[in-house]
Amino acid sequence: MKISQIRRKNKQLGQGMTEYIIIVALIAVSAIGVYSLFGQTLRNQTAGLAKEMSGQDAATNISTAQTNATNATDNANKTKNMGTYNDSNNVGGGGN
Repeated sequence: MKISQIRRKNKQLGQGMTEYIIIVALIAVSAIGVYSLFGQTLRNQTAGLAKEMSGQDAATNISTAQTNATNATDNANKTKNMGTYNDSNNVGGGGN
């Protein structure tokens, strides 16, 4: 193989890896955003499921999950900017 062919092949491999890293980073950022928006709801629903599977009554966790789902929907519909950054990120407390 000629040196120019080897260099061309190495450049193509580097380009593919860079594209892969960018895609993985975008997926990670979107996953963090979704989890921060619905994290409390997901935790409460998982806790309710675990209680139901263990034979306990999970009515309180289910109602908490429903409340947090409503709060997440309300939070998603709010206008967010730098002035309301802390207010919008402190929504959804409660639960365990």
